[in-house]
Amino acid sequence: MTSADTPLEVENLRKEFGGLVAVDDLSFEVNSNEILGFIGPNGAGKSTVFNCIMGVLSPTDGSVYLHSDEITGQDTHETVNQGLARVSQESNPFEEMTVEDNIRIFAVSNSPFAFSSNDDEEVIRSLARRMGLEDELGTLPDSLPHAGRRRLEIAKALATEPDILLLDEPFAGMNQAEIRDLSEEIRGFRDEGITLVVVDHNMRGLMQLVDRVIVLNEGRKLADGTPEEVADDERVQSAYLAGEV
Repeated sequence: MTSADTPLEVENLRKEFGGLVAVDDLSFEVNSNEILGFIGPNGAGKSTVFNCIMGVLSPTDGSVYLHSDEITGQDTHETVNQGLARVSQESNPFEEMTVEDNIRIFAVSNSPFAFSSNDDEEVIRSLARRMGLEDELGTLPDSLPHAGRRRLEIAKALATEPDILLLDEPFAGMNQAEIRDLSEEIRGFRDEGITLVVVDHNMRGLMQLVDRVIVLNEGRKLADGTPEEVADDERVQSAYLAGEV
């Protein structure tokens, strides 16, 4: 069960796809106001864990707790309303809508009876400015470069006012300068009180960003520690890093 110090907790999570076990008895806690990283090769189960947390997939077994409430298998929009948002691997904007309208639609409460001030123009502009998109508000997403589309996805997630943000491959397709800039933004989210969980295959960028790392191996937790502890772990070096980190 979660506490104020551990707002998100996963207990004995298991996800099977037919005869394939994608996540195998995985337990972990996310500490308040930390940046937690997940690493592991393709097929290690990282995105499946995110999907189970967000209700995109129903776990075969195990439980997920958010702010002391069990959210296992609940609808994604309910989880978002409780303060947990996710940025997926793929950028999925509404291509026929402007950047401004893409952000606005996520700033409006999912409840049809709520009249939120979140869709105020200044809030939309503030989010766009924060993600370097203020000059692109009137453009369509297809006009944005790759890094801009990724930033739009983050702006959409921030529009829901999350306490916890899951970032799935935020650095994918970015150059080193773009990764450095986005890393600074992510640290800024943490400074503002948002707890973050980040999955990325850019090992150097991830290890420089996070406070703690969980290593998955075939759906199981192989290691859990600081970036330095994980990089020095011979099991991790053997399985993933080949001594490079």
